[in-house]
Amino acid sequence: MEATGTDEVEKIKSKFMSAWHNMKYSWVLKTKTYFSRNSPVFLLGKCYHFKTEGEYRAVHSFQSSSAGSNFDKINTEISGNVEEFRRDFISRIWLTYREEFPQIKGSALTTDCGWGCTLRTGQMLLAQGLMLHFLGRAWVWPEALDMDSCDSESWTSSTVRRLTASLEASLTAERDPKVLPRPQRGPTSRDWDGSEMRNEIYHRKIISWFGDSPLAAFGLHQLIEYGKKSGKMAGDWYGPAVVAHILRKAVEEARDPELQGVTVYVAQDCTVYSSDVIDRQCSFLDSGKAGTKAVIILVPVRLGGERTNTDYLEFVKGILSLEYCVGIIGGKPKQSYYFAGFQDDSLIYMDPHYCQSFVDVSIKDFPLESFHCPSPKKMSFKKMDPSCTIGFYCRTVQDFEKASEEITKMLKSSSKEKYPLFTFVKGHSRDYDFASSPLHEENALYSEDEKKRLKRFSTEEFVLL
Repeated sequence: MEATGTDEVEKIKSKFMSAWHNMKYSWVLKTKTYFSRNSPVFLLGKCYHFKTEGEYRAVHSFQSSSAGSNFDKINTEISGNVEEFRRDFISRIWLTYREEFPQIKGSALTTDCGWGCTLRTGQMLLAQGLMLHFLGRAWVWPEALDMDSCDSESWTSSTVRRLTASLEASLTAERDPKVLPRPQRGPTSRDWDGSEMRNEIYHRKIISWFGDSPLAAFGLHQLIEYGKKSGKMAGDWYGPAVVAHILRKAVEEARDPELQGVTVYVAQDCTVYSSDVIDRQCSFLDSGKAGTKAVIILVPVRLGGERTNTDYLEFVKGILSLEYCVGIIGGKPKQSYYFAGFQDDSLIYMDPHYCQSFVDVSIKDFPLESFHCPSPKKMSFKKMDPSCTIGFYCRTVQDFEKASEEITKMLKSSSKEKYPLFTFVKGHSRDYDFASSPLHEENALYSEDEKKRLKRFSTEEFVLL
């Protein structure tokens, strides 16, 4: 009887905390994000400028004669304007807190509000890698610009109804609060050609892999199961380094045939061992046939001690300007964001700290709007937490070799410290006396050496000025 009573208390406590977090994270504040017309904006390797064509030509002519090749080099990558940037940003997959999803095994939780933000930013980084793999960097969602500010207002109004019902249910221990569903848009009437249809199928498939259900390959339920092997439970806070290893394990264990051509490598002690990466890329597929796999490389790093060292700003900007970059799992202390770009000394990010309703991605034509962020946020680099995980995608071995050369040059040129943030070295990890044992243990997410290492790591309107 005593144990049963304790369980009931825990359930009521869990419901109350869920209601509180839903209230805290459900409001979409209509604040404004300001972008300068005078500085280029980088988003995952693409550069945009918000000047008009006439302004651009005039400035380009002046700068070319006065500043020389440095400005020319920047402008060779400039492609597009405000609308193209918005379309590109909105096309990225946005994964946020959710509520009312199937109960997480071993807990009473049906929401990740208040604790799942780093898992969500890890999902966003992996989703970007998969989008590069299946859709390519040039792909944009054809309906991206159909999302307007009224979406934010409808989220806010529906949130009031959900919050009221959720809070009442928590206090009365009612299991299934009756709430009005969020109105869904009707199917689009636009005609699709063969290529667009193929891309839309993959668009939906990628999102479905991140659904909030126990069967989704990279959904919250599966990631938490892999996290248990490192001592993490549902409701715990996850750091960027831990999430990197969880993502590696999730991709290794994925059974969808479409995912057999992708692998994940996590750097060890801030070192990427080239031969280990290439071995992963050249490993046999489940079918037994030889084939080269694409690789997503995750590098957990620290950009300073207690606070981020501003000397690393140029390096972070350099990374986000590379075509290989799939983003950074980072944020402010105890608040994780997915960094995808920058302008001047401010980072551009997607924020997972919005609580949205559960979407059943197993149904045909499930609504896509809540998986795309209508507007970016910006944050000063100085506020960035030093602990983060950097991600790269390389489709082939040749891509990896080229990327490692480019990143190595960048690490050397941008580092004012004696040692770079991380390094690429030839050979396998086992070739070095100081390296840890191989990562693949049959029944454990991490080896003992990995566990020791991990302990060291501890919507808006768009406005132009």
